[in-house]
Amino acid sequence: MLTILGFAMIATFLVLIMLKKMSPIAALVLIPALFCVFVGKGAKLGDYVIDGVTSLAPTAAMLMFAIVYFGVMIDVGLFDPIVRGILKFCKADPLRIVVGTAVLAAIVSLDGDGSTTFMITVSAMYPLYRRLKMSLVVMTGVAAMANGVMNTLPWGGPTARAATALKLDASDIFVPMIPALAMGLLFVFALAYVLGRRERKRLGVLTLDEVLVEEKETETVLVGAGSGSGSGKGTKRTGGSGSGSGTDLPADEDDGLQGLDPDRPTLRPRLYWFNALLTVALLTAMIMEWLPIPVLFLLGAALALTVNFPHMPDQKARLGAHAENVLNVSGMVFAAAVFTGVLQGTGMVGSMAKWLVDNVPDGMGPHMAFVTGILSIPLTYFMSNDGFYFGILPVLAEAGQAHGVSSLEIARASLIGQPLHMSSPLVPAVYVLVGMAKVEFGDHTRFVVKWAALTSLVVLGAGILFGII
Repeated sequence: MLTILGFAMIATFLVLIMLKKMSPIAALVLIPALFCVFVGKGAKLGDYVIDGVTSLAPTAAMLMFAIVYFGVMIDVGLFDPIVRGILKFCKADPLRIVVGTAVLAAIVSLDGDGSTTFMITVSAMYPLYRRLKMSLVVMTGVAAMANGVMNTLPWGGPTARAATALKLDASDIFVPMIPALAMGLLFVFALAYVLGRRERKRLGVLTLDEVLVEEKETETVLVGAGSGSGSGKGTKRTGGSGSGSGTDLPADEDDGLQGLDPDRPTLRPRLYWFNALLTVALLTAMIMEWLPIPVLFLLGAALALTVNFPHMPDQKARLGAHAENVLNVSGMVFAAAVFTGVLQGTGMVGSMAKWLVDNVPDGMGPHMAFVTGILSIPLTYFMSNDGFYFGILPVLAEAGQAHGVSSLEIARASLIGQPLHMSSPLVPAVYVLVGMAKVEFGDHTRFVVKWAALTSLVVLGAGILFGII
């Protein structure tokens, strides 16, 4: 009976989320609460939730302060020179432009937010693709795959969800996976090179003067920057990277593009090297595990705010600007405490795991990590990360433990499907990507699925080769 109720609870959760009948937070709270009553343990719901919240508090803190930290770094202009440098590198060479797209998306993905990554990447690269008549699905596909690999960062979502669902430390999951994920990212860069060569062969290599309508001396800027430039009239300025030439684009040709305003008041150019060194030190400390990740981001966010915005009103404004992202992510984590608490506290996860173990061929039992990696590719595409990590992963972990496979191995293997997941129709950020790039979602899907799945398999193969999985 517990097995049936457990699968029914997961199925109900997935269906309501996929049909968008409930928000993830509401579904994570109300559905397990209802099924807890069905199981006959409604009186213990409070204990299950408190236990879950206690175990998830460090993960929620990590996500909250990581979002604040990288949000502040974007505000103060840490990534602006990187974007301008990549545009200068690209010039009008299709090969360089595609590789630059992958590099830019990977770097900006450090903030852990897919929407921000796609907004900045498309804003910077779209004018070059359009002027050179390059394939826009190449841009969206490469950006999505690079972000998918980087999305496995502890503050990106999947790793935090895996740690939350299995009550593990996020750094224990992520740090050993770095070599395999690095191989995945290198594969994306290599794929970008191949696709870029294909575009170069089709279009040739031009100079910017040949593709721009008119020349004007200007500094390379990000498309859509500056207040008031998004109106339906007038023009928008696009920099001709590499040559210093630029042109006025009709506003209706790239309406909706938004990027980083090069004149925004939050910029702190005099503190650039401080912010860069602080970020490098923070990431180094995380990899070396000098302190727990939540503590590192808490200290980093506090230091970044204090140094860059010494006045209290400015600090409040920055916190307010990122409050929505913080609330959405941390709220999801705490809501997940109800789902995982009920699933485990009532014994449903144990019952489902037993059923699954009984139906896994004996020969595959010791290879549950590999099975999890393979399953994560289609499952994270056809369901949300919430559904997979909070609904399916605990069952796979229990089944793996029955065959002597640690939860850590299962958790690491569960990250394999992320390069494909970022192009899932269930990921809101992908609509930001295709919308800004003016690409049909179906065209993007047809192009990216095979390459993203191959990227996932490369990460899986590297994980097995390095003994991580």
